[in-house]
Amino acid sequence: MPLKLMYITNKPDVALVAQSAGVDRIWIDLEVLGKKERQGHVDSVKSDHSIEDILVIKPLLNQSELLVRVNPINPSSKDEINRVVENGADIVMLPMFKTKEEVQFFIDCINGRTRTLLLLETKEAANNVDEILSVDGIDEIHIGLNDLHLAYKMKFMFELLADGAVEWLCSKFKSKGLPFGFGGIARLGYGDLPAEYVIAEHYRLGSNMAILSRSFCNADKVEDISEVADIFKQGVNEIRSFETRLKTKDVVFFEHNQRLVCDIVKKIAYEKSK
Repeated sequence: MPLKLMYITNKPDVALVAQSAGVDRIWIDLEVLGKKERQGHVDSVKSDHSIEDILVIKPLLNQSELLVRVNPINPSSKDEINRVVENGADIVMLPMFKTKEEVQFFIDCINGRTRTLLLLETKEAANNVDEILSVDGIDEIHIGLNDLHLAYKMKFMFELLADGAVEWLCSKFKSKGLPFGFGGIARLGYGDLPAEYVIAEHYRLGSNMAILSRSFCNADKVEDISEVADIFKQGVNEIRSFETRLKTKDVVFFEHNQRLVCDIVKKIAYEKSK
């Protein structure tokens, strides 16, 4: 099954372009609490999205689903989650959780009204993963490599892919029958760790989803929407063609790719540590 591709935007024209190109999920990102403190020193997405954006984007989508990331659990969570659900989110994502109790609270707030997606990106959540996965009502889970690698004080987010941490977590998700994914991907041939190596790891591990990163298309820096459309159309088509080829590959191919990933990641991490 092809990876479900997700793209973060609150721009109506970009959302329509992404949907037309075959992006499976348009992602409204409401998370702001604690993000500047965690990621202020790294080049990551800092959201300016609002709950009202859901009302703008949702009516445009007739093929893609609307995914909304809320804030970590806080005193206003119940109200925020209710408004997100009432405004029409198809899937609600919870970030930065650490405990089973936080996940249970989130699931209780959703109360079966939409699908739920956990974003596992803290050391505590990784340590408590068995307890967390015992909660009923989790529909999907994604490993957030950006915050998780910072939590482990790593230099490069894909170190978690090379050191076995991602594979260990994926085995936990598979044992529960949960659809899962990890990290983001650039266009083929792009990225510090080129996208084709990462996509092959998604297939080796049985992943179901991936984020299209700003390395895939940074729509904020492309003024011409037709250029954005060309990037999406070509980029998604290339990914889908590559996935088709991966279906014909054997175990030897994926083991070789895994070794290449480890070698490339080690070199990048070493350079970043200098």
